[in-house]
Amino acid sequence: MIAVISGDIIGSRKLENQEVWLKPLQNLLNTWGESPKDWKLERGDFFQVEVSEIAEALKKALQIKALIKRTNTVEKHKSTSPIDVRLAIGIGEKTYSGDSVSTSNGSAFVNSGEKFDTLKKENITLGIKTPCHEFDEEINLYLKLLSLFADKWSVSSAELAEIVFNKQDITQSEIGELLGVTQSAVSSRWKRANMDEVLEVEKMYRKKIKML
Repeated sequence: MIAVISGDIIGSRKLENQEVWLKPLQNLLNTWGESPKDWKLERGDFFQVEVSEIAEALKKALQIKALIKRTNTVEKHKSTSPIDVRLAIGIGEKTYSGDSVSTSNGSAFVNSGEKFDTLKKENITLGIKTPCHEFDEEINLYLKLLSLFADKWSVSSAELAEIVFNKQDITQSEIGELLGVTQSAVSSRWKRANMDEVLEVEKMYRKKIKML
């Protein structure tokens, strides 16, 4: 089985300069694979990413979430990003490999697309669809609760989350050095970002996905 992440940027048309989120996202996706075979951006703000290791899918979705939420604009007085991202994870088989991720096919692609449509209708920013209905019910509940935290990340909280997802064994002292702040400031950001709860959900996903 593989995972397919379908996503779109919420509120991107409010920005005059699309490069502030586009270039960083392209740089991140380039570290995961090649475009358009492994990932592709289309229609301006819609993208698809193929993930070969299904256990990594939620972490990668959260990395994208953090990257978009830490996007700042010239309006430096604003503490939150003007944009967000909607992310649907589909788990399943890949039955056809096209030249582009958008032309490949299989249940993973179908599940991702169907979940993406559901998220838009329900106004939810993160969800998953797999071949197992019971798994989906449980994990989607966790993801819905996780989104209550992540949707409200400030730019500084998202910067912290991005560092943690890139290197989950990093210490708060090391994070402070990277951000140029004290360890107590990192601790405060950690609590505001609800990082303990977010990481617990990601850990639970990894545990449950092994049972599929």
